[in-house]
Amino acid sequence: MKPINSRLSGFSILVATTCLVFGGVEATAQMSTEIPPALITPDKVETRIGTLDFKDGMPSNDTVAKIYDNLDFTHAFEAFVNTMQGVSIRSLHKGLLSAGVKDNEVLVFSELMDAKSLFLTANADTIYSMGMLDLTKGPMVLEVPPKALGAIDDYWFRWVVDIGLPGSDRGEGGKYLILPPGYDGPLPGGFNIARARTSLVIWFARSFLENNDPKPVAESIRTFTKVYPYEAGGVGTPIADFLSGKAKLGKITPPPPTVFHEGTGKVMNTIPPNDFSYYEMLNEVVQQEPAGSLDPELMGPIAAIGIIKGKPFAPDARMKKILTEALALANATSRTLFMAPRDPALYYYPGSGWQNMLFEVGYEFETPIPLITPEGVKPFPPTGYRTLDARTDFFYGVTGITPAMAMRLPGIGSTYLWTMVDANKEPFDGAKTYKVTLPKDIPQANFWSFTLYDNMTRSMLDTPQRYPRAGSQSFPSPAAEADADGTTTVYFGPTQPEGVKRGNWIQTIPGKGFIPCLRLYSPLEPFFAKTWRPGEVELVQ
Repeated sequence: MKPINSRLSGFSILVATTCLVFGGVEATAQMSTEIPPALITPDKVETRIGTLDFKDGMPSNDTVAKIYDNLDFTHAFEAFVNTMQGVSIRSLHKGLLSAGVKDNEVLVFSELMDAKSLFLTANADTIYSMGMLDLTKGPMVLEVPPKALGAIDDYWFRWVVDIGLPGSDRGEGGKYLILPPGYDGPLPGGFNIARARTSLVIWFARSFLENNDPKPVAESIRTFTKVYPYEAGGVGTPIADFLSGKAKLGKITPPPPTVFHEGTGKVMNTIPPNDFSYYEMLNEVVQQEPAGSLDPELMGPIAAIGIIKGKPFAPDARMKKILTEALALANATSRTLFMAPRDPALYYYPGSGWQNMLFEVGYEFETPIPLITPEGVKPFPPTGYRTLDARTDFFYGVTGITPAMAMRLPGIGSTYLWTMVDANKEPFDGAKTYKVTLPKDIPQANFWSFTLYDNMTRSMLDTPQRYPRAGSQSFPSPAAEADADGTTTVYFGPTQPEGVKRGNWIQTIPGKGFIPCLRLYSPLEPFFAKTWRPGEVELVQ
């Protein structure tokens, strides 16, 4: 027998752990390295979905089933709380269509919106105009009237551009050219140009009454608002560009007349559903829009539950059960985030019930809105993360997103505060009477108002008053009157309190909860400096 190669003599571990016996005796191998405890999955793992079984790290068949049920549930939950924005726009779109408003047409609430239409936290103070722009055939032009206040959002409820007072036209009226995804054609002059990431976009604008009269304003909207396709080489293209080969030359043709619809008194539902049809509507959005219209990380959970562009959405009985259960919890979570946010930073004053998360997280739910100082604008540094709970909170209760909804620039835009609880941190009871006092010198350059919203629908509270509002305007209900000391007290209750003027009372409904919202149009510095502060809503004993 030849001797063992001397090169092996240094492998002491091998010698120690291996028994080599020649002449027919078997060799035995033993484990040489111990697995670190942190890498070990126990045979039994106790979790909120039950006991999970693993044998030497291998899941049992029962554990595999539990894990995938939970994973599908998680994806379905995320598809609601993180992408409900798309279904919200889809619901709004369907609501417009149900009222006979086709794409590229305009809905105008000539005598204000009332409580019959279900819109997330809309108001009964301004004249709304809105519509859907279809970009599938090319860019569209939106001409806005003077003194409007609005924005364009895409189909995933992302801000595209401001129009009117906060926009490029600064309230003088102007032309906006909205480009579809991937557009690489010529860009004309004379337009405010914005690019959209979706093939359909929603635009909305509010206009203020003139001397408490909506009629001249509604007429101005119908006169100056225009929606029409952009004609390449037409208006906005100089002849020099054609002669230099930079652009083709198109005809100058009058745009087709814009179709208007009356909205006041119309009954329509624009609020996202809380049943299985939510996922069906989500699928409609995915099928309608380009594959890259939503960030891949957000589209991931949607695709994981079977909603994929170009493929049928056909969940089996197991998956449909999981989707239905996930939606119930996701809706409950979203409603809780909206009705009872736990982050103290979302409340505008320490210890107060008044809240507005946009001041803290900004319209993109990442970085607080900039400070406005005597030295100029002072932006906050990017946080580097998205405040997902604040985003869910906002979109569960609010329609429309724009920087103008929360900016610290006095005299521009509008701002909002709402509260879900009274001064004792108790929810509101429509059978009881409450009051709220506004200190004198309410900081607004235009007007102020309170509106009450239904807890369930987050839409205007439907009562015999029709317009559940009170404020400084005398239309559509009498203006609120201040007391001798300059303070103004507004009452919420089922019946008008004795000695209280009609303009200082908003009716409630026994058995229905409600949400008070304070709006300041063109807010002034004392609001931003917090030297002026509304009182908490107090229960009247």
